[in-house]
Amino acid sequence: MNRKNAILGYCVVISAALLLALNYHIFIVLNHFAPAGLNGIATMVQYKTGFSISYMSLLINVPLCTAAYFVMDKEFALKTLVFSLVYSFAYLFLQNTDTAYLQYNAGGHDTIYPVILSGVISGFVYGLCFRNNACTGGTDVVSRYINKIKPNSNFFVVTFGINVAVAVVSLFVYSEGSLNYKPVALCIAYCCISNFVGNHIIKGTRNAFKFTVITTHPDEIGEELTRVIRHGVTRLEGTGVYSKLDKAVLFCVINRHQLADFREIIEKYDNTFSFCESVNETYGNFKKIK
Repeated sequence: MNRKNAILGYCVVISAALLLALNYHIFIVLNHFAPAGLNGIATMVQYKTGFSISYMSLLINVPLCTAAYFVMDKEFALKTLVFSLVYSFAYLFLQNTDTAYLQYNAGGHDTIYPVILSGVISGFVYGLCFRNNACTGGTDVVSRYINKIKPNSNFFVVTFGINVAVAVVSLFVYSEGSLNYKPVALCIAYCCISNFVGNHIIKGTRNAFKFTVITTHPDEIGEELTRVIRHGVTRLEGTGVYSKLDKAVLFCVINRHQLADFREIIEKYDNTFSFCESVNETYGNFKKIK
């Protein structure tokens, strides 16, 4: 099972690298805006000098992944190296192949559409990589290292600074004669969209709600929750600080569409108090209640 999971993880990383290469080739390069991070710098270098994004990615990421292999998680370093190699060679292939029919060139008009599409795709790729213990290289590798040596550090400041620098530099790189603020706006929009989608993928879609119920009717409520909602209930014993009375404390995690049923059950019983907390994702293997 572990070997199958490892193979599946590498397949996901390779697929994500191919998708990101397509994303850059189809939506980003021709529309004259810089994406986030070091890839944004590589995009601007290619625009001004013709030096391929592929070569820049290899020059940056191969040394970073090699260093990460010795000082960090080896699996993370290997998967990130695989991603970087596949992404670089895939983009180089697309760049040197007659695939103009695939590219979306907005021609300076309605450029927000390729920004939206590329931001969603990039965020999806980032999320897939992080969920499979890999990353897209560049600043993400540095972030992982800083987090290892200083777990309490906030790398957001560094990432934000790099993205601001990319946005500011794009103001001059993509301006033809006069300052054009459109590339700055497009870079910021891309960063926001890709971060939003990436965070959503990393957190997962298995959202739930955790209810804590304090009641004098634990048996009745527990039985009804198990029978109607078909979720397990955990019971603890508690004592009210003010009343000095013994009461039961129930914990139950339910799906979003079961909120109405849960509230309807709780409202039937007196001497019952409950509150709800949002759960980003649930983990574990649970037996179904028959």
